[in-house]
Amino acid sequence: MAKPVTWSKTVTFFEDEWHDGNVPIMGVRTHAAWLCTSVFDGARAFEGVTPDLDLHCTRVNESAKAMCLKPFVPVETWLALVRDGRKRFDRDAELYIRPMYWAEEAAGGAVRPDPETTRWCLALYVAPLPKPTGTAITLSPYRRPTRDSAPVEAKAGCLYPNNARAMIEARSRGFDNCLTCDALGNVAELASANIFMAKDGVVFTPVANGTFLAGITRARVITLLRQSGTTVVEMTLRYEDFAAADEIFSTGNYSKVSPVIRIDERSLQPGPFYRRARELYWEFAHANAA
Repeated sequence: MAKPVTWSKTVTFFEDEWHDGNVPIMGVRTHAAWLCTSVFDGARAFEGVTPDLDLHCTRVNESAKAMCLKPFVPVETWLALVRDGRKRFDRDAELYIRPMYWAEEAAGGAVRPDPETTRWCLALYVAPLPKPTGTAITLSPYRRPTRDSAPVEAKAGCLYPNNARAMIEARSRGFDNCLTCDALGNVAELASANIFMAKDGVVFTPVANGTFLAGITRARVITLLRQSGTTVVEMTLRYEDFAAADEIFSTGNYSKVSPVIRIDERSLQPGPFYRRARELYWEFAHANAA
């Protein structure tokens, strides 16, 4: 028997109404259930704010196009539904906000999705922000796919099993997360977040090269740091660059801005650039409350 699951408080807008709990949305013949034609996005609500929610709602529509789906939910509708859904939780609840699209049927065969059968839902659920206690990372033996081999420009569900196996392998060796590289061996990202490092007073992050999703939180942190006078360079980076870094931190929607406190056997301390990035992000989030 499957392990029983206890879900945190969840509300889902599906088929024109709100539902409580983990609502079944797919059947055994649903195209996405067996051929992975689903896309999603993840925004956050915490401390009464939802930073960059409009960008997340825009990106899920762009992801749908990249996956050959039909994104017929206007951004304004997503935003209105999120506002309505948040009323079902305490104002300061820490929530994950997940809009989704998927294909229900195939078009003339078992593989090609029929965009006219695109369905959608919006889920909000309690997911506390992880405490920024720091993570230990290593180098993964698994690589990121390239644009010509996977829909890397989309936040597509089919991309995540590769990240999951990278994280599982890293945790089997005693690490929390791992650096994943592109096909040429250049660092792309962590298995679950974008990555930054600092060296000699300059912040560096892997340049977006079509093998990983350059995240919304990543872009926001780059902008905020640059506006504060920090030099941030997007460039090709190798594992050796991170191994010799003065400090390392990550950005992502789930944890926002978090420090790395160990890379393989080398210990690190949360540094001034990490602390500045996190401080600036929180200031931005509350100054643009929505």
